[in-house]
Amino acid sequence: MQESHRIPDALREFDALLAHGPRSLEVMSHRLMTLNYLPEWTRERLFAEHVAYGAAAEAEARAWPSPVFSGQRDPERRLRVVFISADFREHSVAYFFEPILRHLDRAAFEPWLYNDRTPPDAMTGRFRELAAGWRDIAGQVHGVVAEKLRADAPDIIVDLAGHTGATRLPLLAARMAPVQVTYLGYPNTTGLRAMDYRFVDAITDPEGDSDAWHTEKLVRFAPTAWVYAPPADAPEPAPAPSVAAGRVVFGSFNNFSKVTDAMLREWAAILGEVPESRLLIKSPGLADPAVAAQVRGRLRAAGCDEARVELLDVAARTAEHLAMYARIDVALDPFPYNGTTTTCEALWMGVPVVTLCGDRHAARVGASLLQTVGHPEWVATDVAGYRRIAVGLARDEAARVAWRAGARDTLRRSVLFDQAGQAARFGAALRECWRAWCRQG
Repeated sequence: MQESHRIPDALREFDALLAHGPRSLEVMSHRLMTLNYLPEWTRERLFAEHVAYGAAAEAEARAWPSPVFSGQRDPERRLRVVFISADFREHSVAYFFEPILRHLDRAAFEPWLYNDRTPPDAMTGRFRELAAGWRDIAGQVHGVVAEKLRADAPDIIVDLAGHTGATRLPLLAARMAPVQVTYLGYPNTTGLRAMDYRFVDAITDPEGDSDAWHTEKLVRFAPTAWVYAPPADAPEPAPAPSVAAGRVVFGSFNNFSKVTDAMLREWAAILGEVPESRLLIKSPGLADPAVAAQVRGRLRAAGCDEARVELLDVAARTAEHLAMYARIDVALDPFPYNGTTTTCEALWMGVPVVTLCGDRHAARVGASLLQTVGHPEWVATDVAGYRRIAVGLARDEAARVAWRAGARDTLRRSVLFDQAGQAARFGAALRECWRAWCRQG
């Protein structure tokens, strides 16, 4: 259901599985991921569901006793850090994690990677070269992975997955390292009491506002929680398509599961205010006639003129995907689940992005990224503002042309592209987490 972008149907299916079968942590985890797409779920309800998962995971975690931590409680010694992910490959997570790993201080940290996905690709090979230790754990039961962790004796474990498919959270509920951190892959709390920290920033998770909805302690370690490494084969930004065509093309290259019916109604309203404008939607699954028909049905129900909307599936290669940004003038970020990689890609390809800042991490990522690169004026605080900014950009061809011409120089000067600096900030945050554990005695 999720692959065909039918999120409410997917939730009903998960609920039925949990109601009529044995409790499954895997189903519970997939269900939590699904809930992040649904705007009607409040932060309070989302937190309660994650806490329920954490309690269930802790009950099963008794099968994997925690290791005895015999390492020195030396706050300044070199630390072995295990990173666990299914995304050490051509994937969004990799674009943000690889620069941190590449620049992480090897005198202070010994990074080990636990790879939870097969088969490998070229990026997997680059990750392997950067690792002090490497474990392939894809398809292995938690008990086998637990034995590997006991043997490798990490000081810190960093979970990069959360509830995004292949997850080792049931194992981490047993506490497999003195310090456990979650970062990057998932836009919410894990729900585990044994997960000590979650690395974020002050825009995605404002102090005093977000802390109550996490089982982890929030560490706002940098001006933005991300650092972006654009693909080396990314083409140069093309001229704004509206200049030659005489009409503006709005676009969304986000996973269409993030696009709610309310979002579609807003896009229809934007098209209505910009005569002759078009909308290009690119997402996995849209080559499937059944999925495309379902999407077109939703577009009609939202009041979109189908003749002005084009649907495209994913490109075979990253460079081809990035080249498609030459076809759009303004990128429309979905809400309440913003894009991350797509926002960075659009900016790198010279396309301005309009986002709406909401009340949770997933709905504040766009604000974090755009403020970091110096464009807070593209961040709306309400739906009316979102429409106003999108329409304003559509009408301001000079501003759009100027951004395309200078985007890359601007981005290279921003914190979002400060790879060495972000790795240093990340390392400093890990070190402080370790010092806190040492102070516990």
